[in-house]
Amino acid sequence: MSDSPIPPAIAGLQQGGNPWSGCGPAGEVGLPNGPPRWGCVRQGTELRRGLRKTLAIACRKPPLTAPPNHLIDRLPRRARSDLLAVCEPVQLVLSEVLSEAQAPTRHVYFPTDSFVSLVSRVDEHPGLEVGMVGSEGMVGVQVLMGVAASPMRALVQGAGSSWRVDATAFKGELERSAALRTLMSQYLYVVMAQMVSSAGCLRFHQIGPRLARWLLMSQDRAHDEHFRVTHEFLAYMLGVRRVGVTEAAGELQRQGLITYHRGELTVLDRGGLEAAACSCYAANRSVYGVHVG
Repeated sequence: MSDSPIPPAIAGLQQGGNPWSGCGPAGEVGLPNGPPRWGCVRQGTELRRGLRKTLAIACRKPPLTAPPNHLIDRLPRRARSDLLAVCEPVQLVLSEVLSEAQAPTRHVYFPTDSFVSLVSRVDEHPGLEVGMVGSEGMVGVQVLMGVAASPMRALVQGAGSSWRVDATAFKGELERSAALRTLMSQYLYVVMAQMVSSAGCLRFHQIGPRLARWLLMSQDRAHDEHFRVTHEFLAYMLGVRRVGVTEAAGELQRQGLITYHRGELTVLDRGGLEAAACSCYAANRSVYGVHVG
């Protein structure tokens, strides 16, 4: 996976200008001559001492259009600042594998406008989605329990931005921050509850309501009524034959709830889709709201 492009702030410095508001060319802000023009950095030695930190903060800023990660946003200011200090922004690519089952966990992820499917495989059977993570959560919850490897594959379902944290650095933040430990424990319970719900849903609910639930979950994490998905991928995620997905999607179209054409899906009637979904969708949202907020 490739890192995100050089932020405009850093690109501005490389081109000899100053990216911060109120600052002129490099020479005017003490790079290397001239006095600094922003309040948090003083002249001379203090400028050189503060510049590296300032550049690091600029590098960590996600795209302005990206929504925040809700877990990070729920932390108190100090804990949030400390966690972001060890984060780096990355762009996740569609179908990218972030981690394989039983492989060592190198990073945890806090998606912002991307989302990730957690996929289980049994023997040689195709994978089955057992969880989905977007801006409401994190990928790599096994690290919270001190486990080095995940039992599932993490597959990018929706491309976009995310915070990425080295697993060792994240464990260090967990040790230092009681607020982070408390919030992550609450989220871990939510993940467990959702996986239990997913198992029951697979066994007892029909493909149509399950498909409606999956589309709602995807829309929530895509932050858009329009997203790309194929019948083949839906069948893979839901653990059913492609013909079953085609029939169920066709019925949702006939009811005027969605449109679908060549992999492009649009939700037309959110309320109708919620009514068509199985009870697991509302139950999972309720569990999250109660325990995370």
